[in-house]
Amino acid sequence: MEQGLIITISRELGSGGRTVGRMLAEKLGVHYSDKDLIKALRERFNLTTSALEELKGEKKNWFSRFLQLVAPVPKADQLIEVDSKYIQEFRPDVTSDEIYKAESEILQAIADEGPCVIAGRSAFFVLKNHPNKVDIFITASRDYRIARVSKKQNLTPEQAASVIDSVDKARENYISHYTGLNRYDARNYNLCICMDKITEEEAVEIILAYLRKR
Repeated sequence: MEQGLIITISRELGSGGRTVGRMLAEKLGVHYSDKDLIKALRERFNLTTSALEELKGEKKNWFSRFLQLVAPVPKADQLIEVDSKYIQEFRPDVTSDEIYKAESEILQAIADEGPCVIAGRSAFFVLKNHPNKVDIFITASRDYRIARVSKKQNLTPEQAASVIDSVDKARENYISHYTGLNRYDARNYNLCICMDKITEEEAVEIILAYLRKR
C-alpha cells in the first residue's frame, strides 16, 4: 500500500459499503474506522479537540495504542458488524457542532497515524487537504438496499424503506450543512461503485485495481 494512503468510503445505508470497507482494510492490512468506532472515541472517552491533543501530547504513542484496542486491523474471520460494547448512549448535552468539531479532529488524528480505511463521517471532506487520499462512494438501487436492510435487520420491506429514507435524509442534511456539498455528487469522489450486480468481494477487487492503476 502506498505510504500514508488514506481511503475514505462514503456509502448509502443498505449498499454494503461497511462490509466493503472492512474487507478492503483486511486486504490491505490497515486500520478500519467507521462511524461507530469514531462515535465511541468521542462519547466513551469524551475526546473533544482539546482533550485529544492533550492526551496525544502527554504520551506520544497513546493514540496508536488506543487504535489497536478499538480499531484493530481486521482479520478475515472478523468481518462482522462493529462490536456493540464500543457503542455508548447519545449524550444530549453535546451539540451537533461540537460533535462535528470533535469528530473532525479525531479523523485527522486517525489519518495522521498512517494508512487506513475510514467509512463515513464526512471523511472525504474533512481530510480534503490530505496529500494522499482516495475517496470512494458505494451506492445501490433502492430495491437492493431495501432487500438488504430487510434481511439484516429483520424488517418488512415497508419498514426497511422507512429506515432508509430517514437515514438518507439525515446524512444528506449533515453533509450539506457542514460541507456545503451534495453527498451524491460524483465529483466528490475518485471512484463510485454500484453494488447491484456485484459482490462485496468484487467491489474490493475493483478498488484494488483502481489503486494499482493510479
